Amino acid sequence: MTKKKRNFVKQPVDAWAGESILPGQTKNVELTISESYSGMQVRIPIQVRRAAQPGPTVFVTAALHGDEINGTGAIRHLLHAGDLELTHGCLILVPVLNLLAFERHSRYLPDRRDLNRFFPGSPDGSLASRMAHNVFQEIVLRSDYGIDLHTAAVRRTNYPNVRGHMADPEVARLAKAFGCEIILNSKGPIGSFRREASAAGCPTIIVEGGEVWKVETRIVTMIIQGIKNVLSELGMCHYEQRKPVHQVLLHKTKWLRAERGGFLQFHVKPGEVVEAGQPIATNTNLLGVERSTLVAPFSCIIIGMTTLPAVTPGEPVCHIGLLPDSMPPKEMSLHRAGTDGTEDRMISDLSTSVMIVSRTEGQTDGLADELSEG
Repeated sequence: MTKKKRNFVKQPVDAWAGESILPGQTKNVELTISESYSGMQVRIPIQVRRAAQPGPTVFVTAALHGDEINGTGAIRHLLHAGDLELTHGCLILVPVLNLLAFERHSRYLPDRRDLNRFFPGSPDGSLASRMAHNVFQEIVLRSDYGIDLHTAAVRRTNYPNVRGHMADPEVARLAKAFGCEIILNSKGPIGSFRREASAAGCPTIIVEGGEVWKVETRIVTMIIQGIKNVLSELGMCHYEQRKPVHQVLLHKTKWLRAERGGFLQFHVKPGEVVEAGQPIATNTNLLGVERSTLVAPFSCIIIGMTTLPAVTPGEPVCHIGLLPDSMPPKEMSLHRAGTDGTEDRMISDLSTSVMIVSRTEGQTDGLADELSEG
């Protein structure tokens, strides 16, 4: 069921909860989004930075799912490092968007709803709907562009990727400028933050990278550079944009699921480029007897994977993206070999969450020469 089209009215950036923020000023404000069981107001802390010169307004949010805090670490760095000089426009930094879930170390709100399915929200709906309404009114409707920071879900990890509806030229502009190697073309689910923000006239992308409950150095560094890339692209600051040698636009993704219950031996890492037919993971019983092997159904890149090796039939094991014909696996590997090694270092870091076992013909239990275990 599609949602009824709504007309939205843009809000000013110079007045927040009774606070005036003039050009050239930076202020910390608190946005009331709900109330707790004790009746206390729930307020999310926000920093608003206005440059002396006019320009676009961009929001950067993290922890929309309260346990996804790599983005929180990146925003906190921007708040305190002192190396972000805004020359034009306005930047809205929100280190924790979903405070109720964050305080519970949970993806969900106390009523078990996913806030990221209730935008643009309603002032008289459920808890999630009311919170979504407040966020939408106070943050999205003040902004011209948005960047929303995520990680994989619990017990999974993601190789860094940007997601957005690439048919929207401004969304595509942000997605390419951010500088991830992988871009997934998708609108996002109905009711999701980035889909509804874009539909309301605020082109928004999301960035996925790493795991829940962690602030991973390599992911945080990537996010910080990506935010600076976007701000530079929009003419809001003067930074040299750093981008990968190549970017891969993926139109089709697929979750490979366990065929049998048992214990997995992984043969690939997050971010690895895989040929069609290449083994992904071998399923064994607890005594190491092989039961089945998942193989790549097409040439792909490993977007994400489970970090929990024990599975039952049907559980997701690996999220793969179909490589376009213009970027076959060997060519992509050659491109990576000619870079500064950023992608290889990222793959190495993320693979510490799983144990990688070699899979050669006639060999099911030999450890790889370079074993990654966490």
